[in-house]
Amino acid sequence: MSSLLARRLFAEALGTAFLVAVVIGSGIAASQLSPGDVGLQLFENAAATAAGLVAIILALGPVSGAHLNPVVTLADRVFGGLTSTEAATYIGAQFVGGAIGAVVANVMFSLPAVELSTHTRSSGALWTSEVVATFGLLLVIFGVVRSGRSAVAPLAVGAYIGAAYFFTSSTSFANPAVTVARTLSDTFAGIAPGSVAAFVAAQVVGATLAIGAVRALYPDVAAAARDVVVPHRGAVDKPEPTMPAAPPAR
Repeated sequence: MSSLLARRLFAEALGTAFLVAVVIGSGIAASQLSPGDVGLQLFENAAATAAGLVAIILALGPVSGAHLNPVVTLADRVFGGLTSTEAATYIGAQFVGGAIGAVVANVMFSLPAVELSTHTRSSGALWTSEVVATFGLLLVIFGVVRSGRSAVAPLAVGAYIGAAYFFTSSTSFANPAVTVARTLSDTFAGIAPGSVAAFVAAQVVGATLAIGAVRALYPDVAAAARDVVVPHRGAVDKPEPTMPAAPPAR
């Protein structure tokens, strides 16, 4: 494995870990700060997640593109932005990072490091919401990048996720790695393991529909695929700088 790919995988794992820590940690904090007010808890959770996501993409995007999401990576592979090997390793890093983020969030609030969620999320409305949430997320990402406005992609993604917390009944998981990681915390943001398969299936359906829609809207989307979620072409291996030679003694 090249040092460049290793750095990119580290960025994906670290970014996904922070994203999950923000989602779960802010959910725990919200339930403690606003007991009995679910609407306020959701607002606090959404605001923290949206802001945290923007910051994470800005910080780590120049290294890996800050996909932080297997369906984003799969879509980018379809459009030609990644090789199959890169996509597979990105996805592995995202799942590992997500699990670490869940453990860290639990520990930060003095909870068991791993406590499987008992929060069942299972209904047609929730699955439909995941299809819509994932479809919209990919449409925003690839639409913004293809239209030449990748500089605002972090803000667009954060704004969309913050909004989707409220306009979808599932509160917009839209991310298989985050969905699986949230099974490890029996808190406000958790999801029971038995509910995961249907959520992930709905996310894959949403991603598939989004790929078709993006191709129809932007037939030449492949030209911008390397810049998802943000441009990261500058993250290349460079030789170590050498010290200038000392001047000859006089």
